[in-house]
Amino acid sequence: MSQSAPTKTQRPLSPHLQVYKPQMTSVLSILHRMTGVGLTVGLMLFAWWLVAAAIGPGAYAVFMNFAGSPVGMLLLFGFTLAFFYHLANGIRHLFWDSGLLFKIENAYKAGYAVLLFTALMTAATWYCVLNKGPYASPSVTATLTAAEAEGETR
Repeated sequence: MSQSAPTKTQRPLSPHLQVYKPQMTSVLSILHRMTGVGLTVGLMLFAWWLVAAAIGPGAYAVFMNFAGSPVGMLLLFGFTLAFFYHLANGIRHLFWDSGLLFKIENAYKAGYAVLLFTALMTAATWYCVLNKGPYASPSVTATLTAAEAEGETR
């Protein structure tokens, strides 16, 4: 007698993103992980800045020229946004670790507070950078011009 192999039904292995409606807690959790990765990339920019400052005015001028470019500004803005989000959401997690804010309405309020804090602090930081920081004056161009005059750039 021959036995036929049992037929296997095609079912998903586990519930998938297509099954569930995104909730604030799950979206903020995913964003927390993504901003952690983003902060790692941002730390590479920070290390470049430190090394450039240690090498001399020519290398520093090259970094500042990149940081002042549209791509550099976008990366720095993303780093700032990721920093403040990760900070605020990390504080929210500390409250959870102490057993607070577990009710769903409190979790949602805390999530909105994280988003509000992130938006306000990022906006305040970039207001200061663009109106009072190194990008508000021609110092980046002056530093680059001085370094070129000294022959320190490539």
